Amino acid sequence: MSDSGELGQFIPIHYHYAMLYDDVRMDGFNTAINYAVKDGAKVLELGSGTGVLSFFAAQKASKVYSVEMNKDLVNESRRFLSFNTNGDKVEVIHGDAFEYLPPEPVDVVICEMLHVGLLREKQLAVIDSFKRRYLKHFGGPLPAFIPEATIQAVQPINHFYDFEGFYAPVILFQHPYAIDTRTTELGEPVIYHQVQYGQNFALSCDWSGVLTVDTEGTLNALRFATKNVLAIIPEEQSSISWHNQYMVLPLEKELEVVPGQKVAVSWEYNAGDPLTALRPVIVDL
Repeated sequence: MSDSGELGQFIPIHYHYAMLYDDVRMDGFNTAINYAVKDGAKVLELGSGTGVLSFFAAQKASKVYSVEMNKDLVNESRRFLSFNTNGDKVEVIHGDAFEYLPPEPVDVVICEMLHVGLLREKQLAVIDSFKRRYLKHFGGPLPAFIPEATIQAVQPINHFYDFEGFYAPVILFQHPYAIDTRTTELGEPVIYHQVQYGQNFALSCDWSGVLTVDTEGTLNALRFATKNVLAIIPEEQSSISWHNQYMVLPLEKELEVVPGQKVAVSWEYNAGDPLTALRPVIVDL
């Protein structure tokens, strides 16, 4: 699939409507924003979509700057916010998150341009650009970020790719809080990438590591998990998290494996790249 077939920075508007149905996402962000945004705070949201996260922030903030590049979503979010309590605290700006700076320092930045693997969407690049421009214009300190961090993991699996007799090894997405009976886990997930948005980070998600097989079978796919730590609550020694959908990526060559077997895996890609940029190299050790 060419880049033109990827979602890129623009997500179709019906995807944004569907995200309102994700109860775990909605509750997690609502709780995290309620914790992180103090009464009277100034908040910036980069890539605000329907405006729901800006709405959450407006329940405690004195001002929310809500930046969205898609004009249709700008109009929709303004309409939705007009229906809701404290929606008048939100200023929806039709602008590019790579270029926009608020007219004053802010306490919290919300940015949810997240896709499994940190692929497709520009989360890291947008935040990296914002931090450099903000520090140059306002000086420190940086505001707090929601999410605070992202943790990525990969797992060796066997996936059943027979669809009513039609064999099609394609990239698939799974609900992270449900069991998919087509998938057999062949080993434990291994963390391959972590980023804390308030700290310095690279834009690459390159990795070279080893997966250990626990179950005999045919390794024909890797499953990628992306966990977003929306807020860390030190006083409770807890955190609020939300997972993107799991991604099941078929391998070009299958490998018969047995318990205890080590498999070397490596790849190179940058956050925001299309799915086709993730091409694992597998070596049986």
